[in-house]
Amino acid sequence: MTRAAGERVSPALSAGRRLSGDLQAVLWLGAAPMLTSLLLPWVLLRPNRLAAGEFLRLPGAQAALGALLVMAAALSGRFLPRAAPLLASLSLLTGLWWLGAQTTTALTGQATFARASASSGLWLWLLGGGILVYGAGLAARGMGRLQVLLAWLWLPGLVLLALIGHFADWSVIAEYRVQRSRFGQELGQHLKLILSALGLAAVIGAPLAVWASRNARVSGVVLGLAGGVQTVPSLALLGMLIAPLSWLANHLPALRSLGVSGIGTAPALSAMTLYALLPVLRNGVVALRGVSPGALDAARGMGMTDNQRFWRVQLPLALPVWLSGFRQAAVMLVGVASVAQLIGAGGLGYFIFSGLQSGAADLILLGAVPAALLAIGLDALLRGLEALLGSKLGKV
Repeated sequence: MTRAAGERVSPALSAGRRLSGDLQAVLWLGAAPMLTSLLLPWVLLRPNRLAAGEFLRLPGAQAALGALLVMAAALSGRFLPRAAPLLASLSLLTGLWWLGAQTTTALTGQATFARASASSGLWLWLLGGGILVYGAGLAARGMGRLQVLLAWLWLPGLVLLALIGHFADWSVIAEYRVQRSRFGQELGQHLKLILSALGLAAVIGAPLAVWASRNARVSGVVLGLAGGVQTVPSLALLGMLIAPLSWLANHLPALRSLGVSGIGTAPALSAMTLYALLPVLRNGVVALRGVSPGALDAARGMGMTDNQRFWRVQLPLALPVWLSGFRQAAVMLVGVASVAQLIGAGGLGYFIFSGLQSGAADLILLGAVPAALLAIGLDALLRGLEALLGSKLGKV
């Protein structure tokens, strides 16, 4: 068979009928843990937040329905590729629906302080569902806008389920209701630490990156020092900063009046800024050096000064690549900010370490799940900003 002249063929499709072998493999890679999860317990029912409990599995009919849905999503890559985004989204959304439904069912007739937690089956299903949706999303890029939207159908579905209170009986939500006022405070502190450290890294790292991009010797020294900081574990770096900051606070009252001390926000912010410097510096140097010499020569031929060439040509062309360093730094800082709770800096790590100390797994999740979502959200937001600036500023 021959295709009409000018007909576009999606690179994601082989022979115009099925997804490429690599994308089919990704779909099956997501389907495998989802099918395995149907053999595992989905809910742990406990009489209270700390006591041992009973593991509950999905009813047989629901497990069979889940298996059929996952198999259909995986096989669609070979037989009906345009259905893959929709089926992948529905598979992931089905697991989220079961999370709320099964925890509510488990708590029926139980005491008010009983807890229904998500067990291994649910987490394995969500892991596989994420991989499945990722593969379907890659395939959807070559199929049209509708398929791309269908690949993201699970997200508004999740928001809707949350808004109608479908997850109200999940133990993590029960912990949130108890810790509601503290949660808002610690989430705000977590964001404040991340944004402050990222801002300080930009103020310190941007001029250094410009200098290093023009001088090979400076580049070696600066990147070497920043890379050396990255080799120090975050907890060790936080501990190493306690003594010098305590000395400064004791000998310089002005710093102490500003809140500088050996524990708390000051050492946490110092450590986070140091960690963020390497990706900001490295991507800045690579981006600035990667600007086409032809573009700079053309600007010079137009009579631009060195400063004009930098601000009007070199920086706009380098900015999208440079921003990827800020994205990497932001995602990394989400995790470092969680550890900073150990020196009294606050943040979502408060719930993680409180849960570890008391043996309350749901309290750990109350800190860990929002931290993971925050990292994913920052990554997506900054990726979008990179793409926007790449299309706008990258054209000179």
